[in-house]
Amino acid sequence: MTTLNPSPPSIPFTRHDLRMALVVTRREVQDAFRDWRIMIPIVLLTLFFPALMNFTAQRLVGFVSDYGAEIIANQLIPFLLLVVGFFPMSFSLVIALEAFVGEKERKSLEPLLSTPLTNLQLYLGKMLASLIPPLLAAYLGIGVYLTGLWLTIGWVATPQLFVQTILLTTLQGMIMVAGAVIISSQATTVRASNLLASFIIVPMALLIQAEAAALFWGNHVGIWWLIVALAITVLVLMRMGLAIFNREELLGREFDQLDLGWIGRQWWRRFSGKGENGRYPNPITWYRQTLSVLPQLRLPGGTLLVAMAGALGMGVFMAYTYPFPADFQAQLSGEVLATNLAGLSIFTPAFPLVVFLHNLRVIALAALVGVFTFGVLGVLIFALPWGVVGYLAAQFSLAGENPLTFLLATILPHASLELPALLLVFAAGLRWHAATIAPPPERTLSEAFLLHAADFARVLVGLALPLLLLAALIEAYVTPMVLLAIYG
Repeated sequence: MTTLNPSPPSIPFTRHDLRMALVVTRREVQDAFRDWRIMIPIVLLTLFFPALMNFTAQRLVGFVSDYGAEIIANQLIPFLLLVVGFFPMSFSLVIALEAFVGEKERKSLEPLLSTPLTNLQLYLGKMLASLIPPLLAAYLGIGVYLTGLWLTIGWVATPQLFVQTILLTTLQGMIMVAGAVIISSQATTVRASNLLASFIIVPMALLIQAEAAALFWGNHVGIWWLIVALAITVLVLMRMGLAIFNREELLGREFDQLDLGWIGRQWWRRFSGKGENGRYPNPITWYRQTLSVLPQLRLPGGTLLVAMAGALGMGVFMAYTYPFPADFQAQLSGEVLATNLAGLSIFTPAFPLVVFLHNLRVIALAALVGVFTFGVLGVLIFALPWGVVGYLAAQFSLAGENPLTFLLATILPHASLELPALLLVFAAGLRWHAATIAPPPERTLSEAFLLHAADFARVLVGLALPLLLLAALIEAYVTPMVLLAIYG
């Protein structure tokens, strides 16, 4: 069974690489400023759109002033500021989508790729060239809009709002450019790259709505956390683009073909362990192959344990910050738990199946959303229940009960099997989802993705499902007995 390298080689970056990348950037920016089809829309959005938003802000302030609701206008004006910065940045998407596949269609890519530039220098140069003109236009538009507001209605942005707007505009542009350059380097036609751009536009539109809600409620702390998340996303996308960019594949790929048969064969061969001779392994050999995947889960497993510890700590912190009312805390006792458990005994026969299916739904949800978020939401789904556990244990402590006794009676019996099972399958899922960020050098992106997906299915079927089934039986029949023995 072929094993995949879990730690792809690092990509070195030197001052010489930056200097050579800037040579490509200068060439591309000069070409962009000479193209009237690019510059005229950017100039119009930079000058006309801020004036339109300024007019809208004046009408908005005048309208709400008649009803004594000036605070609403003051909260909506920052949203218009974000829009003013976002629209010029949207042209970065158009420029970045043309970065590689556009030159390939114009037959100007071969001379560029024949230069002594490395993949790193070429990729960074193209990315900077796609970012600089729209970013300058966005800064200019923000300046025009703020100047207009100051001259017309005397509104001045706070330093915090101004810095957050600049950072959000810059990071959003970098995300769009990084994603679009990845698409341009993998697509074979401009039409295909434009269709794939919807996977960038739709999330960015949703992001603008989230930013608008945070600004409307004055949640500037949440905006700072959002900025941190966007900065991490930029680093991930840049790392992904640099890892999968390959000039030989870019020249050799003539058309895209969805070969479902090849996808199915690759996945099944990895999952079943089918050898080159066409024979399937016996169950013992299959399990040995599956167990050989476990050493490669150390890094994702460690990441999940750190997230779990952080969730427990956050749950305890939230419990002490927002404790239950005194009358509700009085109900947090072992005697009350035992009494309530007696009332649920009628549902015990169906409880194992309910618990088992619930865990399967959680795993399926994490596997689905993790594909689109590089595993981030999968980690959050794994950590969230432990935040609830930490919160409840701390509430029991505040109510005068021993939190360790609560954990021993209600969590430990079935968690001794359920936690290892979930840790294994979520770690395999995180390894699978992270394959798109840094595929191993001996595999293509599609091959690494399929093989890691098959490893995830191996761990799920061979290890996690039996453990989860046993944990469900223990949770239904053993955990209540332990709880009654301790509290009853």
